[in-house]
Amino acid sequence: MGIRILIVDDDAGFLGLAAELLAERGFEVLGNATDAAQALDAAVRERPDAILLDINLPGRDGFATSAILAGACPSAAIVLTSADVRYLAAETLRSCSAVAFVPKEDLALTDLGELFRRAGT
Repeated sequence: MGIRILIVDDDAGFLGLAAELLAERGFEVLGNATDAAQALDAAVRERPDAILLDINLPGRDGFATSAILAGACPSAAIVLTSADVRYLAAETLRSCSAVAFVPKEDLALTDLGELFRRAGT
């Protein structure tokens, strides 16, 4: 069985594209969530190996959501993504418990499996 991933994003189009891309690469997409509350419910229920998390969520942003998800599901490797941000300081990633940041436009070019393996998933 491949790495089990939860996708969290409020853009329905991106959710579909990300799910398709990840499935094509052999990941098991457990489902998706569109906000922090749904993400927390899904993470506790599904216990994903990894979470692909948009920074720009409605209500609680991806940084705060990442910290909450890390507490609820500490074994999940969290990768932040966004269409708006190109760089995040390593300190920012550590403070919200994310293992990496990948711009949405670079997801198709990024070896997410390697990112998750390096994170210990």
